[in-house]
Amino acid sequence: MKILATYSIKGGVGKTTSAVNLAFEAAQAGARVLVWDLDPQGAASYCLRAKPKLKGGADKLVGNKDGLDRHIRSTEFTSINVIAADFSLRNLDVLLDDVKKPVERLGRLLAPIADRYDVALLDCPPSISLASESVFGAAEALLVPTIPAPLSARTLTQLTEFLADWDEPPLVLPFVSMLDRRRSLQREIAADLHSNWPNMLATDIPSAAIIERMSQDRAPLGAIAPRSAAARAYRTLWTEISQRLWR
Repeated sequence: MKILATYSIKGGVGKTTSAVNLAFEAAQAGARVLVWDLDPQGAASYCLRAKPKLKGGADKLVGNKDGLDRHIRSTEFTSINVIAADFSLRNLDVLLDDVKKPVERLGRLLAPIADRYDVALLDCPPSISLASESVFGAAEALLVPTIPAPLSARTLTQLTEFLADWDEPPLVLPFVSMLDRRRSLQREIAADLHSNWPNMLATDIPSAAIIERMSQDRAPLGAIAPRSAAARAYRTLWTEISQRLWR
């Protein structure tokens, strides 16, 4: 099982949108997918039509010696299961601080179910925290949506500098998100990102009104608008990610 995380220090960059759409495209390509929603807002859970409730709350999730089985739910989307989020996850940092080897905790929870899934996709809250470090300890790759704006590009630098001190850091795979090609500055910044970051994925995700329908229809783009430019972009992005990680 490949453990991937959609992650960014900065909020509002299309992280959850990417998690839901990449999960759908992975499932459409034949993968068995688990989406673990780690964001207290539970947006990924909502878009996948999962009830925003953790049995026993985040304390039972982190301290549970029986694993993740009690928290896994099926969805209406073929081959996608979800561990839903609720507001108890706002205490995740505090709870992790009380366990031994907190940076390894999420990976240890995922290990017993590794043979049941091909992909575990963790949707993370925007932060640098102990919870983030536990995600870094579990994930093979961080999928980092980066909007073509100076502050978003700056957080990408901050992330790579932070991970430089790790003995075995996850692979950082950034991609341009929410690109409006009508705006010259965004085109310029996107071009700079592709030039300056060797691991930058080639596929850009466009800024598109259809993406707003996801929260209204509670479904990935591939289910509600499979021929849209945004859905096609996510399909291409997943192909690129899978070729990078399974080559």
